[in-house]
Amino acid sequence: MSSAEDPRRAAAALLAELTGPGGDFELVTEEVLGSAIPVFRERDRSLDAVLRRSRRHGDRDYLVSVDQRISFAEHADRVASLAVALRDEYGIGKGDRVAIAAANSPQWIIAFWAVVSLGAIAVGCNAWWSRPELAYAIGHSRPSLLVVDAKRAELVDPPGIPVLDVERDVPRLAARHPGTELPTAEVAEDDPAVLLYTSGTSGRPKAAVHSHRNLIAVIDYHRLSAEIPHRLGDPVPPEDKRYLLALPLFHIASLHNLALPRLATGSAVVIHQGAFDADRVLALVERERVTNWAVVPTQANRLLERGGLDRYDLSALTAFSLASAPSSPALKDRVRALLPTGARQSVTDSYGLTESCTGACVATPADLAEHPDAVGRPVVGVQLEIRDPAGRALPDGEEGEVCLRSMYNMLGYWEDPEATAHALREDRWLHTGDLGVRSGGLLRLSSRRSDLILRGGENVYPAEVEFALADHPAVRECLVLGVEDADLGQAVGAVVVTGQDGAVRADELADHLRERLAYFKVPTVWRLTTDPLPRNATGKVVRARVRLTEDR
Repeated sequence: MSSAEDPRRAAAALLAELTGPGGDFELVTEEVLGSAIPVFRERDRSLDAVLRRSRRHGDRDYLVSVDQRISFAEHADRVASLAVALRDEYGIGKGDRVAIAAANSPQWIIAFWAVVSLGAIAVGCNAWWSRPELAYAIGHSRPSLLVVDAKRAELVDPPGIPVLDVERDVPRLAARHPGTELPTAEVAEDDPAVLLYTSGTSGRPKAAVHSHRNLIAVIDYHRLSAEIPHRLGDPVPPEDKRYLLALPLFHIASLHNLALPRLATGSAVVIHQGAFDADRVLALVERERVTNWAVVPTQANRLLERGGLDRYDLSALTAFSLASAPSSPALKDRVRALLPTGARQSVTDSYGLTESCTGACVATPADLAEHPDAVGRPVVGVQLEIRDPAGRALPDGEEGEVCLRSMYNMLGYWEDPEATAHALREDRWLHTGDLGVRSGGLLRLSSRRSDLILRGGENVYPAEVEFALADHPAVRECLVLGVEDADLGQAVGAVVVTGQDGAVRADELADHLRERLAYFKVPTVWRLTTDPLPRNATGKVVRARVRLTEDR
């Protein structure tokens, strides 16, 4: 038995014990929305139960930022007060949507918990969206209330919808009813709790709907994941871990897989606010003795560019993960060389998507040592198959579409039965559209949604950008594609066919898009031409034949 196999076997044996009959996290098969799905036997049935139980952590830190420190007890008090105010003053109740459009802050999280505790649905809006994108999400989700920060307040003007600001209203209402009890709500496990928008493959974003069951399952998965290393000898118990939150709260990486589970494990959430600045982040990691840190590859690259991490005391850091976008083996090697000794051997990678609600696969340090290009093995409760175009499961070693089924999978897309039926098919298998190969239990990705652009951890679907570009009168046809970028992983490029030379400039097209799309979706590499795009016999553009040269 190799040294790499020892920790894997020990962890696998403990996992089998904990999830087996009589275990603390016993898995059983139950009917979920008409399908037989493995679920945790002992579980909460609604998110408010998780919130009520969090009081047992008392004065321990829950939410920490540069200028705020909120304990679990204080958080529970503020959420209860805000929930009562939302119910009594704004009429928020079960099934109502409350849209949150704001940058990361403790108040974002307090607002979220207040909303879901009432049985209402929190709508996480991308804080980088433009005015038209925010208007679309508001019109699509039809919220009864908006929670915005000062910057987003300038971009919204919803007729007839009350607006609360994060900076003043949320703290004021969170202090209005001191000592009040958290309101009760009759919530079923499969009632919606959250809407998170994904970039649209057909020109408009879709809203993935996550239920109370989904989020509680993610919380329990993270409770289990925190318990295993402690039982295997990690001297730091789960409640003493401190997690850096430096990715947006409108993503599953920060909301579902960091802020929510920590309420159950009793661990601190250390929130970096503002744009990613390596020195500010490192100073926060040092000051708060952060133990766990997840980054997107772009952030990792910026840490590498900065170098000199030894100027900061990062000795508490023992876990470092790459998330939200593919990262090369070379990047992982460079990150390991940069990290302090305690975290160097802890680098992990993962694969997931908004629709799967959490990471569907995780690659451990031992996995990556042997298979640097792998994205991991299915996590507890996830069934994974590689399927051919006819939907048949393929054997190991053959490439096909990655399909997932689990208690974590979304309910569907908000008010979009056609898209839901395309993504969630027979027996609630989620068809991801990603291509991969499974071998020896490990998943390797061949490509992610063929034309998807992953820019610094943000999904950019070419169809959405092309839809907006085509609205310009000088554009006859266009194609948007990814361009390799050392910092971002991929940049956004566009080939635009115009009626005549000089009909429009690239900067004019960029300005046109900035009025309609978030900044990260606007191409930075352009090719303007009068030659038509190459097409096949059926009239479809042959993307592989399109060439992009810089014309900035």
